[in-house]
Amino acid sequence: MNHPILRLAVLSALATLAMPSHGAESDACTALLQWNAGDERAVIQKAERVPAGPRRAPPGAPPAPEVMLPAHCLVEGVIDQRTGRNGKPYAIGFAIAMPGNWNGRFLFQGGGGLNGSLNPPLGTVAAGDQPALARGFAVVSTDSGHRGAVFDSSFFDDQEAALNFLYQAVAKTTVLGKRVVARYYGRAPEHAYFAGCSTGGREAMMMSQRYPDYFDGIIAGAPAMRTNYSNLATRWLTTSLNAAAPKDAQGRAQTDKALSPSDRRLVVDGLLKACDARDGVADGMIFDVRGCRFDPAVLACKGAKRDDCLSTVQVEAIRKGFAGPKTRGGVAVYPGFPFDTGIAATGAGIPGLLVSGMSPVGPSPTGTTMDVDAEAAEAHDARSMAGDTNAWTNLSTFTARNGKLMFFHGVSDPWFSALDTIQYYERLAHDNAPLVAQDWSRLYLVPGMGHCAGGERTLDRFDLLTPLVDWVENGRAPTPAVATGASQPGRSRPLCEWPKHAHYDGRGNPDDARSYSCAESAP
Repeated sequence: MNHPILRLAVLSALATLAMPSHGAESDACTALLQWNAGDERAVIQKAERVPAGPRRAPPGAPPAPEVMLPAHCLVEGVIDQRTGRNGKPYAIGFAIAMPGNWNGRFLFQGGGGLNGSLNPPLGTVAAGDQPALARGFAVVSTDSGHRGAVFDSSFFDDQEAALNFLYQAVAKTTVLGKRVVARYYGRAPEHAYFAGCSTGGREAMMMSQRYPDYFDGIIAGAPAMRTNYSNLATRWLTTSLNAAAPKDAQGRAQTDKALSPSDRRLVVDGLLKACDARDGVADGMIFDVRGCRFDPAVLACKGAKRDDCLSTVQVEAIRKGFAGPKTRGGVAVYPGFPFDTGIAATGAGIPGLLVSGMSPVGPSPTGTTMDVDAEAAEAHDARSMAGDTNAWTNLSTFTARNGKLMFFHGVSDPWFSALDTIQYYERLAHDNAPLVAQDWSRLYLVPGMGHCAGGERTLDRFDLLTPLVDWVENGRAPTPAVATGASQPGRSRPLCEWPKHAHYDGRGNPDDARSYSCAESAP
């Protein structure tokens, strides 16, 4: 059966035989309630057939194209129910959506924040306009082993809950999820994928590092790696801005007033003047991230502060803050943040770094705080979440089994710096030599995009899942993904693999991705 057409026909026939008929789908789904998934620690609490219908965006979510989801079997349950520290109940919650038009693929949907809730398993991350479930993937999600508000960190008091959040829950749910999928369809998934952003991006990295044989293809977006170090960087930026901030009646620094709206606009305009046209067209977006050289000192007033320039104190506050935290000896603890058009954003959901310096897990250090001891903070942060560092770069097992790994990161992300992801990606390439990194990994930067999505001027809608599948299953290396966005109607650009960037060819419609090629940064 070496003939490819004959082989495809046989596989299709077998898949049809294994698939529950429409009349039997409901029975096959509800029958899972009586099955313990071969694991006495797992309990299936819900199994029901969901009819086909439009995807409903959760409250507060950004607008998205209407997508019809197929009829599917939705299974929910728990693993390892227990009573933990201080008598608090814990369990790893999971959800599995298995469509009637299954394509033989399994996709794990990463979480977000500190998790704590069970999100609908749809597979929307880096999937463009068509979620994985709508494409025929069986999709799985988990709450990572606890329930609570998105940034409720109280579960860290319990050792098992902390370990589940860091990586165990995803691993356990993956094993169980594949077992449930195989039971329902009568055959195991042919390929397994993972796609997540933020905490889901960190989870994606953990899977490539600690469970290298679980997934064939992985997408890690804006990974929340080295979380406490990134929080240190936002504290550093905020305290730097506090040096230029006015005080309130109680003597507390008002960080959001360190720069007026016109000052922030001045910074962005100066940045665009320095870097916008480096990609061949002045369009309000900076694609040549590597080649952008911007120093806010060019905006400094020659004398007294005026509306068309920055004070010396403001310039130094910006320079110090964006350079990132350093020890007294000048050693960088975190790489700082790139200058990008979203740093002054105010209406994109998450304020830009010049507005507040807010960290994702707590308030900015305003008040009388004027400095951060980077050495002390580094030592504390290293102790407090050592398992969250994602420092491993030895992916020899993952790459040996033909695993593919994609990263993406918004350049205007105010919570986790794209520079940190770049540094990890470049260490990854170096430490896995002589393997050629481009044979199994990619990094894509998205100018103007905030944390995982959104931005006042960005192209944040793109499909990396399709090229990942093609890369894994057919060996075809990805071509640049085409990015669009609600904030830029009628405009598209290619997302090029790092360190290349989209560069206008000088002919054709400058709003059309086809008028661009991927180029290295010019001197």
